[in-house]
Amino acid sequence: MSPKVAGSVALIPARGGSKRIPRKNVQPFCGKPMIAWSIEAALTSGCFERVIVSTDDDGIADVAREWGAEVPFRRPAALSDDHTGTIPVIAHAIQWLRDHGQSPEAVCCLYATAPFVQPDDMRMGLQALEREGADYAFSVTSYAFPIQRALKLTPDGHVTMLQPEHFSTRSQDLEEAYHDAGQFYWGRADAWSAGTPIFSERAVPVILPRHRVQDIDTPEDWKRAEWLFRALQAEGA
Repeated sequence: MSPKVAGSVALIPARGGSKRIPRKNVQPFCGKPMIAWSIEAALTSGCFERVIVSTDDDGIADVAREWGAEVPFRRPAALSDDHTGTIPVIAHAIQWLRDHGQSPEAVCCLYATAPFVQPDDMRMGLQALEREGADYAFSVTSYAFPIQRALKLTPDGHVTMLQPEHFSTRSQDLEEAYHDAGQFYWGRADAWSAGTPIFSERAVPVILPRHRVQDIDTPEDWKRAEWLFRALQAEGA
């Protein structure tokens, strides 16, 4: 059964000014506009009363509506530059909803460039948020290699360890580390509005397998993501 919470809303931030991959939110990805994968996953999850796209771009708005999302407002230019973080964008959308008679309780920020997101994962995120009484629940995955043995380049082009004390430590003796999977962030509306940091002890993880996580920030990322996505499709995953 769907874990829908009354007043829950999906907010998909999708500005039009992407630099490294122009128009990446609506570029075709494995047969659909990139943003369509996120919209469809949100609608399929059954978690949300509304699926809303926050954008400053008319073209993105048209594509979002075509695939079933709402675009009831335009994001202001002040929140559409390269330096605006996610939390102010979501807080703006929540305030717009409150100004128009809706008081959401649980709000999920779902990235427009998350074609690997699964409805079941979003359901698990909502369940974790409610079960743990947390401020946030968001997707993470583990690093493929121990970060304690990471290397850095020196000014003269050589290498050195970031943590040389772990040169001889066995990999299996090092603590596993995780990173943000960049897919979705469930949060309580009051936490978003207050600007509460996402990465804190008031957040709980939704752990995803590494093969379903891929940042898409560069053309190289995009190509790798399509290879991986097609491989998963071929396996029926």
